[in-house]
Amino acid sequence: MKLFSCQNCSQTLFFENTTCLRCGHRLGYLPDATTLSALEPETGGRWRPLAMPDQMFRFCANATHDACNWLIPTSSPHAWCKACRLNRTVPDLAVPANLAAWQRLEVAKHRLIYALLRLGLPVAAKWEDPIGGLAFNFLADVDPEAPRVMTGHAEGLVTINVAEADDAERERIRRDMGEPYRTLLGHFRHEIGHYYWNRLIRDADPSLSRLDRFRAMFGDESCDYAEALARNYAEGPPADWQERFVSTYAASHPWEDFAETWAHYLHIVDTLETAHAFGIRLKPQNILDPAAPTDVAYDFDAYRQRDFAPLIEAWLPLTYAVNSLNRSMGQQDLYPFVLAPAVIDKLRFVHDLIREAG
Repeated sequence: MKLFSCQNCSQTLFFENTTCLRCGHRLGYLPDATTLSALEPETGGRWRPLAMPDQMFRFCANATHDACNWLIPTSSPHAWCKACRLNRTVPDLAVPANLAAWQRLEVAKHRLIYALLRLGLPVAAKWEDPIGGLAFNFLADVDPEAPRVMTGHAEGLVTINVAEADDAERERIRRDMGEPYRTLLGHFRHEIGHYYWNRLIRDADPSLSRLDRFRAMFGDESCDYAEALARNYAEGPPADWQERFVSTYAASHPWEDFAETWAHYLHIVDTLETAHAFGIRLKPQNILDPAAPTDVAYDFDAYRQRDFAPLIEAWLPLTYAVNSLNRSMGQQDLYPFVLAPAVIDKLRFVHDLIREAG
């Protein structure tokens, strides 16, 4: 994620900020310009961004719920921004806990959409494109006797149980499932991987041979999905899973392998952009491995990097550093995963697929 600065006073700003704490200017995000802008108020609910002073904008309708800070051109017929137009169902906002949970869900979803737009991937709402479009259901469990709302994806519809926005509940599930990592943003990145598997591989022009390339890398997805998941939950992953998969869940089925790999690719690219924004440079001392890099500068835009090699060459040293920082604070590793050569090859597949599609 980028860092931003106030056009009025140069204060450093972050993606979710709505007010500059130094000068008091209202802030709004301009998705087409990928910038957060200080705003000057105009009449009729219109705002003039200092980043684009010759144009007028208004806020997304969800700004009234403190759930969105994105702007819409005043000429647009839409009440909601590019990210919020993807919502199909939100929880009952009359319930205070639901409102707070939905606000946290929107933070993660807006970060996801930021990444998809930066990568140049197709993002269309399902009501605009019923076949190839995307929609989100944010649902709460309301009846303890009814089946639990399951987070998942089905033909462009991503469903997230709002309980995942509760840190304690999500941590409980993480422990029960034996997962090293579970976050709201991780859910969004995983489920969107299923969506783009449909769009970019299953439904792609056969002449592109994307399905054949996928099967050569991840396996045959036509094997029984429900049976594969049941076997994974009953027996666990194969003994050598770390040599071939990024997580135990990735080992369950080629679809899940792709979605997990896709999510990790987004983890990598967005974190590298953050490292670039902060001007991070690593020059580790007392490194005994002669093959280890001794000077790594994060001086490139990961979202626009055409070649995959620089991404992984920058990512591995960064994970060593941030994991060590976490341990110094008595915390678990920030990135508790091992990227074996086979997993890196799968990440390269996702990178090439995105570059080809975007």
